Amino acid sequence: MSRMFPDGTGPAADPAGSHFERRIRSFQPRRSRVTTGQADALRRTWAAWGMDIDGQRELDLNAMFGGLPVVLEIGFGMGEATAEMAAADPATGILAADVHTPGQGNLLRLAEERGLENVRVANGDAIILLREMLPAASLAGLRVYFPDPWPKSRHHKRRLIQEEFLTLAAGRLRPGAVLHCATDWEPYAEQMLAELTAHPGYENTAPGGGYAPRPAFRPLTRFEGQGLEKGHAVHDLLFRRTSG
Repeated sequence: MSRMFPDGTGPAADPAGSHFERRIRSFQPRRSRVTTGQADALRRTWAAWGMDIDGQRELDLNAMFGGLPVVLEIGFGMGEATAEMAAADPATGILAADVHTPGQGNLLRLAEERGLENVRVANGDAIILLREMLPAASLAGLRVYFPDPWPKSRHHKRRLIQEEFLTLAAGRLRPGAVLHCATDWEPYAEQMLAELTAHPGYENTAPGGGYAPRPAFRPLTRFEGQGLEKGHAVHDLLFRRTSG
């Protein structure tokens, strides 16, 4: 990675380095090949639209997004859905965090081609971003679409949507902001619903509780389509940050 993007011309291989403890990770880095087009997009746009999650500074989201309300998206795959949501809602800034270099390059390529000035790409661990770099009550929303379900019982501790994460996120969400999760893994959906329902920092926006219909603003992703083809049921959960 350092040879491909020297001197800050693209995402760093390990932006936080040894500054923070090696906690149990909820993600697994993928060593996919970066195409020429993705690498070129990263080199062209990284200085303006990209950032490494190094945990060494607090971000000024107003300056980054020109005063737009900002939604954090954790894990965006190849970025097609993120770009579509950004194009449909230019009045909202999207801070999109991931560790997958090909996806980072593809999202920046799409943003450049479509003139999407409301997208920024963050490279690294979203927990460090939330804990060390985002001010309290700075986010207008949080999106976690199709996180790794870690299906084996011994790996459940790696799942992102758990009490500790929800408490951390609640401190960065302003009152009324919506945490929107989606998954096609039924046991994980059940855990998400139980954790969110039990947490005092959130309230369910679905009438009567339970899962919500897929909102029109969330595009049907390639990954979701593959799950539907396999007969997986997709569950959306939309919980509002309470004022308490």
